[in-house]
Amino acid sequence: MGSAAGGQDGEVHTDGGSAAEGGRPDAAGGPGLVLVARELVPLCGEAPSWPGGRETRFVASDEPLPSVGGSGAGEKAGEAARVEALIPLLSREVGAAQMDGLPSLRIVANYAVGYDNIDVDAAAERGIVVANTPDVLTEATADLAWALLLAAARRLREGLEAARSGAWEGWRPDQLLGMGLRGKSLVILGAGRIGSAVARRAPAFGMDVLYWSRSRNEALEEETGARRVERLEDALAAADVLSLHLPLTGETDGLLGAHELALLPENAVLVNTARGEIVDTDALVDALRGGPLAAAGIDVFPDEPRVPAALRERPDAFVLPHLGSATREARRAMWELAAANVRRVLAGRPARTAVTGPAPEEGGG
Repeated sequence: MGSAAGGQDGEVHTDGGSAAEGGRPDAAGGPGLVLVARELVPLCGEAPSWPGGRETRFVASDEPLPSVGGSGAGEKAGEAARVEALIPLLSREVGAAQMDGLPSLRIVANYAVGYDNIDVDAAAERGIVVANTPDVLTEATADLAWALLLAAARRLREGLEAARSGAWEGWRPDQLLGMGLRGKSLVILGAGRIGSAVARRAPAFGMDVLYWSRSRNEALEEETGARRVERLEDALAAADVLSLHLPLTGETDGLLGAHELALLPENAVLVNTARGEIVDTDALVDALRGGPLAAAGIDVFPDEPRVPAALRERPDAFVLPHLGSATREARRAMWELAAANVRRVLAGRPARTAVTGPAPEEGGG
């Protein structure tokens, strides 16, 4: 008897499934396969259910995907020919070569809101749906951005180290003075879902909100009194606190270098929960060492999981290991949405959150 499982699309899916598509790669040696990142097992269990009796195969994100043209002939090539869906982590590159190695692939349901790890154009050329997990991680990532903002502005890393090391010598009037937020300007780069959620929290701290975005966000302006700044240079010059919420694209890769960071006001704070590549790391360290930056809160890095030593060692850099969406609720909801996208496409229906047009104005995951 098939087991039942509820998806986020509000339907019940059984092992036998609806007959839709019928697990169609049978001609290739068995029912269709859904390839899932092994790291997701704690969230999805060992046997998630799919329409038409399709089966699950798990592959760790540091292992190569099966491929019909790969060195593992025979069984591995047969499995590759049966793969209809892929649920990867953001660390998994899915380009034209990987797609060609999975000739039955119909959907890549990224377990992230960002999708710079996927060649979207190559997918479109091959008729492969690409989907992501927006909305469900928005509030968790916005909360984390504010945790970094407060930690950096109030020098919590230095305070924590002093208290834990035994180096604290008692209260002093000038001890670890940080930035008060009331009356300061919070500048958001990228007023998409996450950037807007960060901005909505600012009035409670008495902060003015400005944003730099490719389009006007009237709802954000009405809700928070935010003002749009059209030139990046003007946005940076106004930023007592700068919070990054842009996707990684050809335009945003290396967007903030030495010249841009030098435009920030003295004693500014920078927060990055988007993508590490948006900020030049050497320029960031220099801006902390002798430039206008008083502190930085960083959750993302260009070459994860490597955290640059120059940032790890600085007391004015509060660094975290990519925890933006790391709540039990958000991570479970991300799985449910990714799985719902797969189930819908395998049943011949549109994905709930298919990626179309430009990337969303945000990073995170």
